[in-house]
Amino acid sequence: MTTLLIATRNAHKVGEIQAILGTSFRCLTLKEFPDAPAVIEDAETFAGNATKKAVELARWLAQKLPTSNIQHPTPEFVLADDSGLEVDALNGAPGVHSARFAALDKTENSHDADNNAKLLRLLKDVPLAKRTGRFRCVIALVPVPAGKVESTSPVCFVDEFEAQIFDGACEGRIQLAASGQGGFGYDPLFVLDGFTRSFAELGEDVKNQLSHRAKALKKLENYFRLPPTSTK
Repeated sequence: MTTLLIATRNAHKVGEIQAILGTSFRCLTLKEFPDAPAVIEDAETFAGNATKKAVELARWLAQKLPTSNIQHPTPEFVLADDSGLEVDALNGAPGVHSARFAALDKTENSHDADNNAKLLRLLKDVPLAKRTGRFRCVIALVPVPAGKVESTSPVCFVDEFEAQIFDGACEGRIQLAASGQGGFGYDPLFVLDGFTRSFAELGEDVKNQLSHRAKALKKLENYFRLPPTSTK
């Protein structure tokens, strides 16, 4: 069993990741590491944010674990994801700002209802046929090295730790009004291509097979299953 530290405290996201990965993986969260440093997600891309989170937390763990007395399994990898909604009529917005779309001048996330309300307001004059978009997810996986890593400048983080990147996307459209009580984020507004119900109405079992995060995690699963590529 591979032990992962999922770089989030979002219970919905953790439950979704664990359900998709299954029993071959043990998922710990930042709730098990309350003194983990906060990572500011200020990159301009999903991959940049995911990599920054994974690298900084892997570096912190490498320094902390040799001197700590943790009561749970030691993470072998840090898994960080950044995901969001890209709406074509808004030139790809909210994109990397999806979680705080309703209050872009703040660093903390906005309430889902506020983000959804803003999205509907911006699209009020856009016909349904042009309300196309996609959910996109990028996952960064970084190993936690054994032994203490000497402190270095933050600009060197990516040089110290190599991140494996996995991405996934699912195409759909933004409906005219929210529907469904399941899911989180923009799920009540997003209708996947080929469906008539929103992500919030499809149920976790269906969503966990078709979502952007499911596609990215499937690539991660294959990475662990496939034998290393020969260098000869």
